[in-house]
Amino acid sequence: MKIINRLEKGKASNKYLYRSHAFSKITPAKLIGMFWSENPVFFQLLQEADLETIRKRVFNYLADFERKNLTYHHSCNTTDRNISRQCIQTLKNIFSIRSEELTGHSVLKVLMNLAQQRDVTISTAFIEDLRQMFLGMKGKTELGSRVISMDHFDHDNCTEVARNRSKTLNMVGEKIEAQIYKYTDGLDEEVIRMRADNRDRIIKVLGASLEQWNDWKWQCRNIVRNVDVLEKMIKLTPKERMGIERAVLNKLPFGITPYYVSLMDYEPGRLHDHAVRAQVIPSLEYVENVLLSKKNGTDLDFMGEKDTSPIDLVTRRYPQIAIFKPYNTCAQICVYCQRNWEITDVLDECAKASKSKLESALKWFEENPAVTEVLVTGGDPAVMNDSMTRKVLSRLAEMDHIRRIRIGTRTPVVLPMRITDKYANMLASFIEPGVREVAVMTHFEHLYEITTDSVEAVSKLRSRGVPVYNQGVFTTENARRFEMVGLRQALRTIGVEPYYTFNAKGKEETRAYRVPIARLIQEQVEEARLTPGLTRCDEAVFNIPRIGKSYLRAGQSHEVIMLLPDGSRVYEFYPWDLGFADTRPYLHEDVPILDFLAEMYKRGENPDDYRSIWYYF
Repeated sequence: MKIINRLEKGKASNKYLYRSHAFSKITPAKLIGMFWSENPVFFQLLQEADLETIRKRVFNYLADFERKNLTYHHSCNTTDRNISRQCIQTLKNIFSIRSEELTGHSVLKVLMNLAQQRDVTISTAFIEDLRQMFLGMKGKTELGSRVISMDHFDHDNCTEVARNRSKTLNMVGEKIEAQIYKYTDGLDEEVIRMRADNRDRIIKVLGASLEQWNDWKWQCRNIVRNVDVLEKMIKLTPKERMGIERAVLNKLPFGITPYYVSLMDYEPGRLHDHAVRAQVIPSLEYVENVLLSKKNGTDLDFMGEKDTSPIDLVTRRYPQIAIFKPYNTCAQICVYCQRNWEITDVLDECAKASKSKLESALKWFEENPAVTEVLVTGGDPAVMNDSMTRKVLSRLAEMDHIRRIRIGTRTPVVLPMRITDKYANMLASFIEPGVREVAVMTHFEHLYEITTDSVEAVSKLRSRGVPVYNQGVFTTENARRFEMVGLRQALRTIGVEPYYTFNAKGKEETRAYRVPIARLIQEQVEEARLTPGLTRCDEAVFNIPRIGKSYLRAGQSHEVIMLLPDGSRVYEFYPWDLGFADTRPYLHEDVPILDFLAEMYKRGENPDDYRSIWYYF
């Protein structure tokens, strides 16, 4: 028997495997033994028979639990009963012939060989995920015991009932605030002072003045592209330096605005600025993964935009909205960007679309009146000069069928001085109540990115009637308990409405940034749901290549159908357009939950606080 112990491969120490059921150190063999001892009947079902005979036994076994679940409502609490139903259905999927044919893997065969003492290659993440599903099926998660009692609803005194409930809600609210308080806000007075010192140091390094600093064009002319210059502004770890050097050497796009550098802590420990650094400083692992993908001829267009572009500069996945990309570069490059495969350099001189391509794309919009909304993005269209921006927006505004124009830009976050009064007035000039709306879609990733400058930029837009929405990406940098809640609350206070929270794209190059889908659903259910409706108005989505968004809270749109030997869950997504298009379901290999928990432990989290993650599918 061959077992891959993921936690012995640099993920974390063995003793940090997973802190449930009072064990703190466990070997893979012991974990397997625990699984068999918890499921002795199942172990016997796997003995002395061929695979199909075992499959019939196992499905009967699952059916018995399902009948009990539907018959004996008093046998477990509501939480455990709901978890049991989901685990049973997921195990049915995993053990089905259909799932085996779709994925080319068989969990049942692996377990049969394991039970019969044959050689198999599995990971601790695989065993633990299965073990948790079986505990869930049997109603033995003990999660129900953590629920705060509300028995006082049975009392006759209505006022007393209300007061008791209010006390309970106070407890919950205080816990939420205590969790959020752990995360430093960019508007904290101490942080503001520290960043003022950073700004002055960077200005000195670049031989500039405060007036120049506040000029967005100066910021663009002084993009930090060189690791030696960056190290004069902030301290870097040896690995950070190596990642940048390797990226620049191999012509991977790298660059940071001086302003965004000022958001980084001077010391390199990533205590508070982890999300800021991780966005723009390419890790050595990322660079090597990209280079390997290029060497192997892998298509880095993960979303398959080439297949959804009816004409150059246009991407269309939906009936009434399309993407328009007149300017294919940004003021800086996010490491996990969906489109960094087609961006050659920061502020590349060739990024501006040619007149002929622009005209052809605009003519396409004129000829397709079903498209009533345009997302002008790129790249970052706000980096275009005012003259070009006005020309593009004027042409779109001339089309009677265009009811909304969105501007997709990160400048409020990375280059807030770009939002000048003149620019905000120009955007607002294309608003015509009852006819056309103009909105800005931005991307704050962490509450540490919010500054007095970004507040001013948002205020300029909002005061002129231009709404600002946020599209965040759920990564390891903002996936701790209530970290996204902190971001949402901070955004609402500055006038930005949370709109989407994207599951990080399933690109292998950015695997270190990815978070299990189960964690995003857990965040929506157990954290976002506890906050007021205007705070949690964003929708958690998974982007299916070539098809578009799948709403993760909609259980009918996806399901887990397999568990791979490394512990990765395989999801089958049912695209939104199945009702009218011959679209095949999409299979996605997620990151193992146990790997995520190990990463959270390394970041100072207690894995037990995420214990329910196993029961979100």
